[in-house]
Amino acid sequence: MKILYYDCFAGISGDMHLGAMIDAGVDPEHLISELKKLKLTGYKLNIYREKRKSIEGTKVDVNLEKETHSHHHNNDHHSHDDHHHHHAHDDHHHHEHDDGHSHTPHSGHHHHEHRNFSDIKQILANSELPVKTKDRALKMFRLIAEAEAKIHGVSVDEIHFHEVGAVDSIVDITGAAICLEYLKPDRILCSTIELGSGMVRCAHGLMPVPAPATSEILKGIPVKTGGTPHEATTPSGAAILAANVHEFTDTVTFRPTKTAYGIGHRDMELPNILRVYLGEMDEISLSSENVVLIECNIDDMNPEYYSHIMDRLFSEGALDVYITPIIMKKSRPAAILSVITDHKNMQNFSKIMLEETTTLGVRAQTVSRRMLDREFETIKTSLGSVTVKKALMNGISIKWKPEFEDCKRIADEQGLLLHEVYKIVEAEITTLNNKTYESRHSDTI
Repeated sequence: MKILYYDCFAGISGDMHLGAMIDAGVDPEHLISELKKLKLTGYKLNIYREKRKSIEGTKVDVNLEKETHSHHHNNDHHSHDDHHHHHAHDDHHHHEHDDGHSHTPHSGHHHHEHRNFSDIKQILANSELPVKTKDRALKMFRLIAEAEAKIHGVSVDEIHFHEVGAVDSIVDITGAAICLEYLKPDRILCSTIELGSGMVRCAHGLMPVPAPATSEILKGIPVKTGGTPHEATTPSGAAILAANVHEFTDTVTFRPTKTAYGIGHRDMELPNILRVYLGEMDEISLSSENVVLIECNIDDMNPEYYSHIMDRLFSEGALDVYITPIIMKKSRPAAILSVITDHKNMQNFSKIMLEETTTLGVRAQTVSRRMLDREFETIKTSLGSVTVKKALMNGISIKWKPEFEDCKRIADEQGLLLHEVYKIVEAEITTLNNKTYESRHSDTI
């Protein structure tokens, strides 16, 4: 299994990510040609080698036309009054690439043009980028739009991107999607993310680090602060990770095949570098994702209410709901109500649990769950058609069970005992599976 591991000891921004991807093996010409499909004008990519604390990596600047310097918006480690100048040196190789000359109604030569989420969706829709690249980029933009909408108390469609809607940021985020589709890792992992500290200037004025949008996007994801007195992780960098990483962990076992470095703008005590690893991991087909476990203790409620609460939580989209008996203080019998959900539904489920139970509070934590792949197959038996749920590892079925509702329906319709139906169905499916296995592994003559 090919993996990509982000080591975000100094945070991440859009331009650092582009540098790390090129350093990891993305062909710069491929990135440039794919970006041209956006039909955006007003920029050039400047790709060259640079060092931070004697560590050499790839630096990528999105140079805006009619500017004599590289200007990066706040979400790329610079405020509107920060400017960075690059001068050619004998030991560095600079390559400037023009972006082309086609135009769209949404592309302009001035980098302060603001776009809303609909504008960006239209730019992607009108492009000739592959569908997977468009979908990946749109997922990142949507995360930022939803975060900004929540922070400012407006709908997603009302959000007017400032830094993120500018040409250089559109290039950073769409470029991230292009690079990930180029590398095609089977699995993407990431360390705890350094956020930095201090204050940062953005379109709305001075803001605390991390920026509010960054905090919102990284909700439920492991982070740390204080490693540097600057903004270490930006909204675009946060969206790249939140939209694409399968698992956040500081302990992962793999065989590195390549180490790459994306160079940031600042030269500070902490090396302003994004380090990524390409590597290999033993391929076991286990799906993995970060989810939220919400729990509360209940010791003074009629147990008859439990089924109603569980049904409501499942109807709202809970991934799993279960109740565990416990003994609380003074030897009172009680129960823990546990709900597993994704991060976006955490507030909704917390509200339901507080409203529908007698508890006075809930607790939540991010957990990682690993699962076998699952598929459903309808099989004809002597009693009728039955849906079978199969669990797969590396594409091979290792366990299965007939669906309860189908077996119950057959029992009711044919006047049979439920356990008799299960016995007949399971025996016939086992025989069918054995015949399938034998046919696949028999020697051909």
